[in-house]
Amino acid sequence: MRDAYHEELDSIGEGLVEMARLVGSAIGRATTAMLDADLKLAESVIAADQKVDDLQHDLEARAIALLARQQPVATDLRIVVTSLRMSADLERSGDLAQHVAKLARLRFPERAVPHDLHATILEMGQLAQRLMAKAAEVIITKDVDLAMQLEQDDDEMDQLHRTLFQHLMDEKWKHGIETAVDVTLLGRYYERFADHAVSVAKRVVYLVTGEHADDVQAASAQSVPAVETA
Repeated sequence: MRDAYHEELDSIGEGLVEMARLVGSAIGRATTAMLDADLKLAESVIAADQKVDDLQHDLEARAIALLARQQPVATDLRIVVTSLRMSADLERSGDLAQHVAKLARLRFPERAVPHDLHATILEMGQLAQRLMAKAAEVIITKDVDLAMQLEQDDDEMDQLHRTLFQHLMDEKWKHGIETAVDVTLLGRYYERFADHAVSVAKRVVYLVTGEHADDVQAASAQSVPAVETA
């Protein structure tokens, strides 16, 4: 019975990894659909989000069943509860990728992103995909140090987000209000996607240590010896 129980716990972790890989692929494909005005690709991203939703529902059902049957405690309880929260983050990430694809579909055959912002949006999409790939690796490896790195990596997304707003606020902006709204929404979608990847990583830190990531980071900073100056 205990072997079956731990196999079920492992399968929940595998489900989370699959969700992370799916939504990471989705944000990359949605970005391509957006920049290339590729309607077929946009439609495939939109349709594929159902698989992410189905995985989340299945994982949630299995986790709740484990809680009811096994009444786990200590680390096992943290695994189940944290997995539920991670699955919610990942499901929301899939929704955000779908939002990008829906905007591409809405503006087809035109492009929602003006040419002078293509490089920035492409970079945001690629970074979002890398962050989620790293989050998937963290789920697999339970590497706390790698998990803590994601928040630093997210600073790059925040900078790209600020760059978009600098373009929007520039008096030379010539693309109109509708495009400005589209770009504002896109920036928010990518920024929130990155936040969810960071949240997944932080939840792994809690799963491994039993402490919140911010507390672990603060303790680590305090343990670093001060550099003496002459």
